[in-house]
Amino acid sequence: MDDSEVTRLWLDQLQDLGVRISLDDFGTGYSSLSYLHSFPLNKVKIDRSFLQGLEASSRSLSLLYGVARLSAELDLAVTAEGVETAEQLALIARERSITEVQGFHIGSAVPAEEIRGLLLSPLSQMDRVA
Repeated sequence: MDDSEVTRLWLDQLQDLGVRISLDDFGTGYSSLSYLHSFPLNKVKIDRSFLQGLEASSRSLSLLYGVARLSAELDLAVTAEGVETAEQLALIARERSITEVQGFHIGSAVPAEEIRGLLLSPLSQMDRVA
């Protein structure tokens, strides 16, 4: 990411091959709003830190919704990471621009070798993972 011109060139080439590109952990570390403008992205995954204190703070909720709406306006899919409670999920569900969620409330991480079995199992078995 130190050389944004080279990074953009590589990301453009990947897009040309059909690869979809997500910006993970948006809002932390080196990610910034300029990435949304500078790079060919398909999805933004909003970092779990945006959900901390969500239930108690209208400011946190406004920030989460604002980032989600801005991303959606840029034609990016939006995922909220770190959903750990039913209350968080309910608050996130109010915002239409957030199209995906992930977190322990939905289900825990699953080893790659178990994924196929879960996908092929009856829905009732999938409920046990969540």
